Amino acid sequence: MQFVYVKEAGVSKLNLCVKEFAHIFKVRRVKSQSSLMLRNLQDDKIYTYKIQEIGKKEAFLELENVQLLEIKPEKFLHLGWSIIDPKSVEKSIAMLNEIGVSKITFLYADYSQKHFKIDTQRLERILINSCEQCGRSNLIQLNFLKNVDEFVELYPDCAVIDFSNSLLHSGCEENIFLIGPEGGFSQREKKLFQKCQVYGLSTKMILRSESATIGVSSKMLL
Repeated sequence: MQFVYVKEAGVSKLNLCVKEFAHIFKVRRVKSQSSLMLRNLQDDKIYTYKIQEIGKKEAFLELENVQLLEIKPEKFLHLGWSIIDPKSVEKSIAMLNEIGVSKITFLYADYSQKHFKIDTQRLERILINSCEQCGRSNLIQLNFLKNVDEFVELYPDCAVIDFSNSLLHSGCEENIFLIGPEGGFSQREKKLFQKCQVYGLSTKMILRSESATIGVSSKMLL
């Protein structure tokens, strides 16, 4: 763990609930008078606190040092991700955060199952845990649009991942990519892509949506 996320990090004195931060005080057994590095994931600063006292219910911390330490992706990558099973999204989003994706816009494609709902609060908790482990100083920005039509209208220069003889490579200039659900895009949606660059992936195998998302992100960022 590179730091501990605390929303209020930055204030001169801080009280933490021992039960809420049991992984710090019970598992890691951090002692009184030791230092703890915190982030609020808003200002790229890392705050070093000294633990003054650990009570039964609360731990009392006092700010010792503030350091600007920005650890962010060097490249910008925005994914338009057609909604799939939320469990698959939850299993993949920590990897996308660590790879360095900057923004994800979720949307319903024609072949998306409309009863699937994305739990934003749960995703944010997963992203916070991911940042604590990998050191990233900001979260992936999560956004929502109604459908593919809105995404293409809002981002007319986006590239589309679909079956194509034009293969995606790390030198591609685009930084906004639209990825379909299981089953791909409908013929109606493909007509919307007439002005978009369409890329295929260099594999003969059919990828799941989350596999394609991780593959595209890795190729463009790593």
